[in-house]
Formats: sequence, C-alpha cells, structure tokens
Amino acid sequence: MAIKLKVPNIKGDECAKNITKSIQTMESDAKVDVNVDTKTVTVEAAASEESIKQIVQSAGYTIEGY
Repeated sequence: MAIKLKVPNIKGDECAKNITKSIQTMESDAKVDVNVDTKTVTVEAAASEESIKQIVQSAGYTIEGY
C-alpha cells in the first residue's frame, strides 16, 4: 500500500536522502519516492502508516496535518 505524506520542511536532495535512508533502515525493501518540488514523500512498504510517520518525524521532519 502506498502512503503519501506532505513534508513541508524538505529543502533539497540532502533531505530526500535522509528521509529515504531513515525509512529503509527500518524496512530495507521499502520503495521511497521523495519529490523535493512538491514536498511529498510516497512510500510503499509493509510497515503501517503510523510507523512511517514516526520514522520521518524522528529524522527531524514535520508532516503536514500530523
């Protein structure tokens, strides 16, 4: 199941790498697509949406509406 999150404090490619690395540390086969222009993160993973949100937040990013 794909999870799409709006992450307003994504600044550039370095942020995209950090978010991807954080998610894939927990779930190595997760597909992570970070769009810097639209400030969205789309994740396909077995982990729950809540788990993904917590990982993104623990990496230092905010999630709109969460």
